[in-house]
Amino acid sequence: MTLDEIKAAVDAGQTVHWANTGYVVHKDRLGQYLITYQPNGSCIGLTDREGHRLNGEETEFFIARSKDSAENPGSKSRPDGQGRGVAPGGAGALPLGRQL
Repeated sequence: MTLDEIKAAVDAGQTVHWANTGYVVHKDRLGQYLITYQPNGSCIGLTDREGHRLNGEETEFFIARSKDSAENPGSKSRPDGQGRGVAPGGAGALPLGRQL
């Protein structure tokens, strides 16, 4: 997903993940887009300080699957267990700042 696609999806109320479902992109009350690791609340900005370069690859961002997405194979969402930081079998990634 591009930066604009990510922002539009978040603004539309969709759940956007980075790398795996443990990381969620959200917009805070100051209007900043952040990536939060849900298990411990660690967070990083969606982009660099200038707001132009994603903190991650475009291919690593995806929209959460809805319950009926299995019936919609054209969906851009990815199943859990795909992306950076995921061990075989779908185990979650390490918290930000502690990845190997």
